[in-house]
Amino acid sequence: MYLEKTLTLAATALALTLAVGTAQADNHIKTIKIGTEGAYPPFNNLTSDGQLVGFDIDIANALCEEMKVKCEFVTNDWDGIIPSLLSGKFDAIIASMSITDERKEKVDFTEKYYNTPPAIAVPKDSDIADATEAGLDGRIIGAQGSTTHSNYAEEKFTTADVRLYPTPDEYKLDIVSGRVDGVIDDVIVLSEWLKTDDGACCKILTTLTPDPVINGLGAGIAIRKGEDELREMFNKAITAIRENGKYKEINDKYFEVDVYGG
Repeated sequence: MYLEKTLTLAATALALTLAVGTAQADNHIKTIKIGTEGAYPPFNNLTSDGQLVGFDIDIANALCEEMKVKCEFVTNDWDGIIPSLLSGKFDAIIASMSITDERKEKVDFTEKYYNTPPAIAVPKDSDIADATEAGLDGRIIGAQGSTTHSNYAEEKFTTADVRLYPTPDEYKLDIVSGRVDGVIDDVIVLSEWLKTDDGACCKILTTLTPDPVINGLGAGIAIRKGEDELREMFNKAITAIRENGKYKEINDKYFEVDVYGG
């Protein structure tokens, strides 16, 4: 009897050890460092007191809560954000980065977490009638460099003078001061800017039809190649917050439309 009880207790202890070990293996990622730009309102932006705010930030926090991990944010200039990911400065990029084939040569992506089209804004008194090759011939168009929007302008409006800026703040200053004739960016970014005092100068000329090759398949979370576990953790969490209502709660905090897209 004593031997039988001893064997039973040993078996129980072993089962508990294996269960704990499995749980730890399933959730051994405890902290995720997330890189973001902090200069792309309303998706991600630094406030005057240094706080990161915006749709990207709230989505990132919701995903980390769903995955039961701690989020740590790191701001990084847009031009160097992929090299910083690859060098290990952070583990993932959540910064409205479009999923394109060109970027997929360097990094892996999760499924999209939103998808909105590009648009062009012009001064309210502009004589530009349409966003075509002919309509923008010889015009100066501002765009943030190293983005799908600057790529779109350079590809589609070859006779326009496309000027590239480090962040949207600079092209906004130039359209307000009359140094550019129009700007191209995400329709949500431009629409929200137009609601501000600085944006009162301008109007949306048109929403553009995305080119899947240039604009990609929506904004996704970029991670280093080969980190399949982390990618699938994010994918499951994106699905979960879409299903449990958290995504809609965040979406409605910022926007009047569902930015998840088709």
